Amino acid sequence: PALSAAQQAQVAKQDAEMTAAAQRVAQLVDSQQAASVWDGASAVARKAVTRDVFANNVNADRAKLGALVSRGKPSITRVQYPAGASVPEGIYLNVSFPTRFANNAQPVRELVSFRLDEDKVWRASGYSVRAASAN
Repeated sequence: PALSAAQQAQVAKQDAEMTAAAQRVAQLVDSQQAASVWDGASAVARKAVTRDVFANNVNADRAKLGALVSRGKPSITRVQYPAGASVPEGIYLNVSFPTRFANNAQPVRELVSFRLDEDKVWRASGYSVRAASAN
């Protein structure tokens, strides 16, 4: 069904807020503060991986890519996972940036994921960088 003008405005407002939140997460990672991202993450994410493992993995992935060159226009997707899915049940919002790093000729997909927790607060649930797919 088509969204009303009010719903479209609400989605645009949420997109802007979540893009800003994703940029804050990415900036923490840029400054090697991935552990701080974990500290504020969804309980679901914190249960899935320890603080040290999360921080070490994120910092190692980013170190391979080199310094940040630029972060492009984000795209946002929303997904709801049912109980029993490969991801913990819930509503997720993903902000994906085409990001350029010093050690990569091509942009990399930088993904910041959020989960709408039971208290109706969006919290970070993941961060990853992957080479852009050829599809």
